[in-house]
Amino acid sequence: MFIENKINTISSKGLVLERISDYAQLIKMRLSLLVVFSAAMSYLWATHRHVDTPTIWLLSIGGFFITGSSNIFNQILERKSDKLMKRTALRPLPDSRMKTGEAVILAFTLGITGLFLLMKINFLSFFLGFSAMLIYIGIYTPMKKISSFTVIPGAVAGSLPVVIGWVAARGEITHEALLLFLIQFIWQFPHTWSIAWLLNDEYKKAELKMLPTKEKGHISAMMILLSTFLIIPSGLLLYMYESAGIHVTWLVAIAGVITLVFALRFYKLRTDKAAVGLMLSCFAYLPVVLIILVTEKFL
Repeated sequence: MFIENKINTISSKGLVLERISDYAQLIKMRLSLLVVFSAAMSYLWATHRHVDTPTIWLLSIGGFFITGSSNIFNQILERKSDKLMKRTALRPLPDSRMKTGEAVILAFTLGITGLFLLMKINFLSFFLGFSAMLIYIGIYTPMKKISSFTVIPGAVAGSLPVVIGWVAARGEITHEALLLFLIQFIWQFPHTWSIAWLLNDEYKKAELKMLPTKEKGHISAMMILLSTFLIIPSGLLLYMYESAGIHVTWLVAIAGVITLVFALRFYKLRTDKAAVGLMLSCFAYLPVVLIILVTEKFL
């Protein structure tokens, strides 16, 4: 009897851990944490050392919840497409480990709770968070089947968190918030397109249009290179609009140049290996820039 109970306990724990793992996949834990990081760093940049602990907690948890909710709704809408791609076929919904109804309940619960927490900060934070969700779920996700221009609403939704972070601290949208939005908006293009280059065959199976053109060729590579180049002038605007000192702006520019070097290598070789290098440099660019900006304020 003791051994049987022990086995049942272990089995129950295993099921609980599997369900937690499924929820983490639905929420897209790493992506959600990156969004929270962006919003929190923007908040810190705006505060000038006067950090309000309850506010940054409301921002972080609320941002995490609405991002998680958006990701779940995205997977609900794309569950049939996900089933066609090797990378996503084992997600909880396409693999039938979870019913759609359960995912819908979780998405609504997280979304409503997250928006409520942002409302506790101020109405503008709530409005921007709600707008980001609507754009991501209602425009970006269905548009992936229609046009590669889906990257534009995707970039808007993905860039609003830094504005929400700023608004949580200041209560208004200023030119600094718009500059942060612009930097992250432009960054979204090489970031998204380098991933699309790597997953192009998978996306074709699911009829998702994510590359800037139909094929992995010269024109797509050129557009990725040009979008990467635009990262540099967007960073220089920080100094032009007196939002950062010259030394910080140079550091941001150097980070952009390094990313551009990877983009040039990718354009020259047009291989998956070179695309991985560009993708990783893009992953590093945004956190590095945000850390540089916040460090300047706190030193």
